This record gives sequence, structure tokens and C-alpha cells, in this order.
Amino acid sequence: MKTKVFSLLLLCLMVQSLMIGQTKDMVLIEGSRYIPLYGRDSTVVEVNDFKMDIYPVTTAEYIEFVEKYPKWSKSKVISLFADESYLVNWKTDLKVKDSMSTKRPITYVSWFAAKAYCECQNKRLPTVDEWEYVAMADETTKDARVKPEYNQQILAWYEAPRTEENSIGKTKKNAWGVYDLHGLVWEWTLDFNSVLITGESRKDVDKDSNLFCGSAAVNATDLMNYAAFMRYAIRGSLKARYSMKNLGFRCVQDIKEQQ
Repeated sequence: MKTKVFSLLLLCLMVQSLMIGQTKDMVLIEGSRYIPLYGRDSTVVEVNDFKMDIYPVTTAEYIEFVEKYPKWSKSKVISLFADESYLVNWKTDLKVKDSMSTKRPITYVSWFAAKAYCECQNKRLPTVDEWEYVAMADETTKDARVKPEYNQQILAWYEAPRTEENSIGKTKKNAWGVYDLHGLVWEWTLDFNSVLITGESRKDVDKDSNLFCGSAAVNATDLMNYAAFMRYAIRGSLKARYSMKNLGFRCVQDIKEQQ
């Protein structure tokens, strides 16, 4: 009898785990501990389980969002929440330029807009640690940072022009089942500039200087990870109302919100 009860309990747990990982267009990310390039103390960070969108948000999906929430249209958005570049590549409030594919990732959106989009779907933007944790995977290995070809491949993308014009899902799926973390656009994170806040008064006075030139290496854990240096530098240069042609986003969801 005990064996049957145990088997039934095990089956229920397996089904629950499978259901959690099968949310449409999202994939389960099993949390663990990892060492980021930067952190408050450059120490091990604990990442909890969460779900991540398999693809970045597309232009077509963002059009639907604006239709439902007109306050985020280019003519109505408040300047406090978006700069003058917001959706600058759209022809009207609901139409993009004829030359644009709606399958490309949405860009020219501010952090405020990206955050609102995710929250409208009961999701949120990923934290820097969550994004970096998933993005350190290549096609076969969940932490590929020790592979020279991993960094070379990412740096090659950074040199490629106009990748933001490509459709989503054209890069190789990583070991988590996530596409386009590298090779398409930069992505907003919930705490995009949090790494600059060290809590140490001398560093907080001169935030940006710690991420550029030689000083960028002072608190880094891997001096050879040039691709990560660039991502942290980009994030450090952003403000929440900025909109850029190659800056998009995707959403994540906490596991406990599904229970």
C-alpha cells in the first residue's frame, strides 16, 4: 500500500513539473547558484526557478498591446516614460513602416513600456542575474562560459550590422530551449543598472566610470569575458526612458505565481 501511495505521489509531482514547464511560449528555467561577471560583491548568486519567454517580444505582439492599451501608443505616451525615439520606426500609432516585418523583435521601447507589457500578462522583466544565468548557455551546455568559441560567437554577433531587422527564432536554441538571447537585440532587464549600486559610497558617487576602460575590470570575476563586459557597459549607459533601435525585451514569470 505504501508503495502505491508513493508511486502516486511521485506521478503527481512529475505531472505538475511537466505542466509548469509547458506554459505556452515559455520554458522552465531550473534555478541554481552561479558566479556573475559583476555583483554587489562578485560572489555566488542564487537564482530561483522561473519561466522565461522562449522568444523576444515581436513587433506584432506589441501592436496588440498598444491596441489594448492606447496610452502606450507613440502619440499618447507620456514623455516621463519614453524619450522622443519611442516607436520612431512606426508609421502611425498602430502601423509600422511598410518595409518592416512584424516578426522582428520590438525595439525602440523604453524600460517603462517593456515593464508594463510584461505586467499586463502577469509576467515581469527578468533580473540581470536571471538573464545572464540563462544566457551563459550555448546549444549543449548550460554554462558555456569556459568555451572560447562561446565568447567568439557572441562577439561576432556584436560586430554584425542590423541584426534587429531579423525575425525571431533564427538563432540556435540554447540548452534551456531559449532563442535569441544572443544574435538579435540587446534586452531590457528589470534591474538593468543595479550592478552599479554597490553600497560602497566611493563607487556610488562615480557610477559609470567603474564599467569603462581599465576600471571595468576591477570587480569582474572573469577578465576574458569581453561579451559580458559589453552587456554590463550597455546596461550601465541606459536610462529607463531610453528607446534604441536594437534594444528589445522578453518576459519571465515566477513559478509560485502559477500555484
